Amino acid sequence: MAQNGFERLVDIMDTLREKCPWDRKQTIQSLRQMTLEETYELTDAILDEDWDHIKEELGDLLLHIIFYAKIASEKNKFTIEEVAQGICEKLIKRHPHVYSPQEQLEGLLEVNSEDDVKQNWERLKLKEGKKSVLSGVPTSLPAIIKAMRLQEKARQVGFEWENKEDVWTKVEEEIGELQDAVKQQSMAHQQEELGDLLFSIVNYARFLKVDADAALEGTNKKFIKRFTEMEAVAREQGKNLDSMTLSEMDAIWNSIKAAK
Repeated sequence: MAQNGFERLVDIMDTLREKCPWDRKQTIQSLRQMTLEETYELTDAILDEDWDHIKEELGDLLLHIIFYAKIASEKNKFTIEEVAQGICEKLIKRHPHVYSPQEQLEGLLEVNSEDDVKQNWERLKLKEGKKSVLSGVPTSLPAIIKAMRLQEKARQVGFEWENKEDVWTKVEEEIGELQDAVKQQSMAHQQEELGDLLFSIVNYARFLKVDADAALEGTNKKFIKRFTEMEAVAREQGKNLDSMTLSEMDAIWNSIKAAK
């Protein structure tokens, strides 16, 4: 009987770990940066909705998961089977409305919506010993994504504005505070107030149901595309950007923008 893909990948990892000098040399520390790179490549593919690329990057990430588990098994820490069983048990425990619908679980909501599921998830984590609803947000997450996750978690216990109009009022308040900090010419104060403003804008995006990180990345890509087109137009005109005035570059930029 032919192996399924997962079993085959585990066997290949075993072989590589034994026979390949590079694979044999790797540690959890040496893999870490490569794992981050693979994760970002997956997020790029998701933003582009490139399904072939998503499939490929999921495979690369799955390889890393198996790689870590292989190293752990060599150190008698855990196996890939224990990893899989662990997440199975966690999912069942965190979804009592699916797996134990008849049980009366103290402190949990009756599930009628996605928000109820999220609130119960956080309450169950606290019952498991988490000391804060903000626990579990990785320290090394990119700042915008971290802000989104912190706000989402705070929302699960009711720490949330009532409507987007209130959030926008907060954004405007933070703009004013940043302008005051600029007038005071205090670098530390400017940084603090700019951080508060960005946090509020992320919150406003969340109320609009817009992924702030994806929105900013979309703007980054748009800027790169238009800027490189501007460079190309300048070259066609026999010019370099560094020898052009801002108004000359702006004219090209606006023509490119208008053509879209």
